[in-house]
Amino acid sequence: MKITKELIQPKSIVVIGASNDIEKPGGKALYNIKNGTFDGDLYAVNPKTPSIQEVDTFKNVEELPQVDLALLAIPAKFCTSTIEILVKEKNTKAIIVLSAGFSEMGEEGKKIERKMVELVEEAGASLIGPNCTGMMNVHHQSNFTTPVPKLTDEGCIFISSSGATAVFIMEIGLKMGLDFSSIFSVGNAAHISVEDVLEYIAETYEEHKARTILLYIESINDPQVFLKSAQFLVEKGFKIVAVKSGTSDAGSRAAASHTGAMLSSDMAVGALFKKAGVIRVYGRQELVTVGSVLQHPELKGKNIAIITHAGGPAVMLTDALSEGGLAVPHLPEAKTAHLLEQLFDGSSVSNPIDFLATGTASQLEKCIRVCEEDLSMIDGMVVIFGSPGLFANDEAYEVIREQQLKCKKPIYAVMPSVINCEREMAEFVNKGGAFFDEEVNLGRAMSKVFNRPKPSISNNIEVKNTSTIQSILKDKKGLLPVRDALKVLDLAGIKRPQERLVYDESQAEEAAKEIGFPLVMKVVGPAHKSEVGGVILGVNSMQEVKGNFAKLSAIPDADGVQISEMVSGVEIFIGVKKEPGFGHLITCGLGGIFVEVMKDIQTVLAPVTKKDALQMVRSLKSYPIIKGIRGKEGVDEDVIADTICKVSDLLQAAPQIEEMDINPLMGRGDHLVAVDIVITL
Repeated sequence: MKITKELIQPKSIVVIGASNDIEKPGGKALYNIKNGTFDGDLYAVNPKTPSIQEVDTFKNVEELPQVDLALLAIPAKFCTSTIEILVKEKNTKAIIVLSAGFSEMGEEGKKIERKMVELVEEAGASLIGPNCTGMMNVHHQSNFTTPVPKLTDEGCIFISSSGATAVFIMEIGLKMGLDFSSIFSVGNAAHISVEDVLEYIAETYEEHKARTILLYIESINDPQVFLKSAQFLVEKGFKIVAVKSGTSDAGSRAAASHTGAMLSSDMAVGALFKKAGVIRVYGRQELVTVGSVLQHPELKGKNIAIITHAGGPAVMLTDALSEGGLAVPHLPEAKTAHLLEQLFDGSSVSNPIDFLATGTASQLEKCIRVCEEDLSMIDGMVVIFGSPGLFANDEAYEVIREQQLKCKKPIYAVMPSVINCEREMAEFVNKGGAFFDEEVNLGRAMSKVFNRPKPSISNNIEVKNTSTIQSILKDKKGLLPVRDALKVLDLAGIKRPQERLVYDESQAEEAAKEIGFPLVMKVVGPAHKSEVGGVILGVNSMQEVKGNFAKLSAIPDADGVQISEMVSGVEIFIGVKKEPGFGHLITCGLGGIFVEVMKDIQTVLAPVTKKDALQMVRSLKSYPIIKGIRGKEGVDEDVIADTICKVSDLLQAAPQIEEMDINPLMGRGDHLVAVDIVITL
C-alpha cells in the first residue's frame, strides 16, 4: 500500500515555498492548513522572511526539524533535491507536490518525476502529485484551493485526477448539500494514482464511516488494482460512482477481426466498471446528483410517490423514472380519500399527488405522512416544491427536512426555484439537507442507483485441454491458420458443423459426398471472406462444387477451401479483443452482417461467470429475436451463455489470443454451432 499514515493524519506539516500572498499556491496552502482542523506542528520554509502568516519560518529545508508531511510549492527543478533532504534527513513520510512543470511539459519533466518517485519509494514514503491541488480530510486541509468544506466522517470520499475539476465538482455538490469526508487530487499521479487511493480505502475500510466514493478519472494506470479494490469495497457496502474522461477514440488501429475494429478502450472501461460494481456517469452534474441520491436512505423498491404543487415537473419526472425501470403507481382511492378531503379543491391524489400552487406546508406534511404510514406499496417519495415568488418557502422546506429525518422511506427534495428561494435553499442545506434543482436529472440518477451493477467475481479454474491447446499455438503469431483455429475450437468444446478442408478438386468432391448437400464453401486464407467473395451458400450439386472450388481457389491469398454442411437459424456473434492492462474483452450480439450494421453488442471482461453471460444475452436489444419472434424459432439463451463461458475458459488456457471472431454461430433451440472463426495471436 503506497499511502502512509503520515499522509492521512500527520503530526507535523511544512509548506515549502510558503508566502504571505494567499493568491499564490504556497500562501493559500499555508492559510488553509492554519485555519483548518490541523492541530499539530506547522512550519514554513522561505528564505526571505522569519515569519509567514504568524507561522515560524525556516530559511531552508536543512534547518527543519523532523516533519511528517511536506507540501512543495517551489519550481520543479528544485523539487528532487528538496525531497532527497526530506526523506533522508527529516524522516518525512508524506509529500504533496503542488508545483507544475513535470511530465506534462515533456521528457525533462518526466525524468524529474521518475527521480522523485525513486526517492520516496526507497524511503517508504507517499507522494501525491505533482501538478495537483493537494488533499483534505477531517485531520488536515493541505490544499491551495477553495472552497474548503466542513468535512465530516459520514460524507463522501472524493478522488480526482484533476484539481481544477475537483473544485468545480465540489462547488456543485456543496451548493446542493452534498457532504464530503475526504478529497484527494492526484494530479500527474507519478506515485499515487486514483486506484492507489481506492486500494488504501479497501485496506482500511473498517476505519471509514463514509460509504459513498466519487471518482473523476482521466487515466487508469492499473485496471486490475482498480477492479480488485472496487469489487471488495462494493461487497463491503460501499457505493462507487465514477466519471472517466477521454472516452472518444481519435482513431482506430488496424484490426484483423470485426471485434478488434469495433471494441474501443472506452468499452474496456465500461466493462471494468460493470464487473467492479461501479456506477458509471458522464459528467460533473451527474456525478454529484448520483452521489447525493446515495447519501439518502437506500430505496428498497421501485415504487415512487411524487408530491408536488407543479404538474409539469411531475410529468417529466414520471417519464424519467419510468424510462429507468422505476414506477409511479396509481394510488388506491381507499387509501387516499381522507387525504383528498384535506386538500384544496382541484387537487389530485392519484400519483403524482398534486396539491396545487396554493398548497400549504401543512398540506405537504399530510401528503408525506400518508405516503409513509398508509401506503405500503410506496418505497420512496420525491417532493417538488418551488415558488412563483409570491411567498417564502421556509415552512415547507422545514417540513421536508423534518420528515426526511423522521421517515424510514427516502424523501428526495426537488427545489427548482434557484432565484426565488435561494435563501431558503441555503438554509435547508445549512440544516443538513440535500436538494436537487432539476427533476429529470434526479429521476435518471435514482434509476442508475437502483439498477447499479453488482460486482462480478469469478475465480480462475483449471481448464481442460490447456496443454494441447498450447502445443497447437506454440511459436505462432498473427493470424492463426484455419485448420489450427478449428482444432482450438474443438478443444474448447464449442460445437461446429461437419466440415472439411480441401486443396484440390478431387478432395472437394469426396468431402461433398461425405457431408451431403446443401453445402457452404469458403475460401481459406483471407480474414474477411465475405468482402472478397469468399463465401458461397446453398451449393446443391457436384457440378457447383467443382466450379466454386475453382472460383474460390483463384482468390488472392487463398490457401485451400473449406466445405461445410449448411446450417440455418438465428445468427449469433461472439468476439474477443485483448485490451492492454484490462485483459480480454468478450462481446456478443446478433451475428453475420447484423453485428456491423446494428452494433447491438454487450461486452464484459473475462473471466466470465454463467450469470454474467446470461446478463449479456438478456441485455441485447435484439434479445426478442434470440428468444424467437413471429413464429420463428429462437435459440436457447443458456446454450449461448455456455458458449460464452467456453470462450472465457479458452482465453484462460490461451492468454496469447489477441483477437477472435466466432461469426456467425448458427442456433436453433438447444443447438448452436460455430460456422466461422478467426483467431489472431
